[in-house]
Order: sequence, then C-alpha cells, then structure tokens
Amino acid sequence: MMLFNKRLGALLFLAVFLLAGLVSQAQELPKVQEGDIIFQTSRSAQSLAIQQATGSRYSHMGIILLSSGKPYVFEAAATVKYTPLSAWIDRGERKHFVIKRLKNAGHSLTAQEQLRINKQAQRFLGMPYDAQFSWSDDKMYCSELVWKIYDRALGIQIGKLQKVREFHLDTPAIKQKLHERYGTQIPWNAAVISPKAMFESPLLATVIAN
Repeated sequence: MMLFNKRLGALLFLAVFLLAGLVSQAQELPKVQEGDIIFQTSRSAQSLAIQQATGSRYSHMGIILLSSGKPYVFEAAATVKYTPLSAWIDRGERKHFVIKRLKNAGHSLTAQEQLRINKQAQRFLGMPYDAQFSWSDDKMYCSELVWKIYDRALGIQIGKLQKVREFHLDTPAIKQKLHERYGTQIPWNAAVISPKAMFESPLLATVIAN
C-alpha cells in the first residue's frame, strides 16, 4: 500500500507539473493590440533568398487581429488567412519575433480604426499567395498584405516601395528563385514592399521583442 501511495503521489506531482507548464506557456503569449505588426524569420524555402535580397534578418510578417478576444496573425502564406498567434510564433525560427506599433498609437487604435482595419482585411481573406511579388490585388505576399491594409484602411503607408532592381540579387539562392519564378522575364521595374522596409519604417516603434 505504501508503494502504491508513493507511485500515486509521483503521478499526481507529474500531472501538476505538466499542467503548470501548460499554463505557463499560455501566459507567455505577448500582450498584443489589434493592428500590431509582427515580424519573424520564416523557415520556408524562400526565406534565405528574401533575407539575402533585402539584407534583413526578418523574412515574414503579418498583422495582429483579434477574434473572440483571442489574438491571431492575419498573414499571406499559402493563402491569406488567420493563424493563432501561438502557432505563428512556433512556426518561426527559434520562435523569435518582434512586434511593432504605430508611434502615435502607443495606446490601442480607436474602435473606428480597428473596424476599418478589420473590414479591409476581410477583403483580402482567402486570396492565394503571390510567389511572384506582383502589385496586383488578386494575389498577396506577406508585406504587401499588411502595407495595403494600413494604406487603404487608415491612409498610412508604412515603408517605402522599391523596385525589384534595387535589391541584392547576385547570390546563388536568389538567382535560383528568380529563375524559378520568372524565367528570363524578370520584372526589374516592378514595385515591391519588403518586410525590411516596413520593419525599419520611422512610423513604427518596437513594443515587444523576445
């Protein structure tokens, strides 16, 4: 009986320990606000090419939107979709992320601003990912999605558009991706907004970095 009680006690201790760990992990989610912009280093096949072309650590991004009080990252991945914040963070390299916010919105965006952002986001929901980084509205890539949401909802342009030819395009990884996406018809003068341009925008301030 004593051995049984010891085993039962050990099992109860282990259960409490694991439960505490799960609660702790849930509490570790950052305190975000609707409209926050989040950056990470993606582990996708094109991440290295994006990093080399832009000279930035960060290759993927999205915008924080709330649903039933829970935080999601509205992102362009395979499609434009909502991804739970915890799952989005887990997907990044070493779970590292940086969250930025408009400098003049150290508090929450107004209810009207949040509504406009959400309405604009809904117009893009379900669109396919744009692997060619075009500036059309029938497909979206990650930074284009967030840039257009802010531009069209609030009239705020975060980050300067660049032309394809302005990026660093000489490494083997980048040349391979250019060939895969465009063949010999590379759109050198096409407009592009990069995660780096948005990350370095003077309109944003870092509020969380893990």
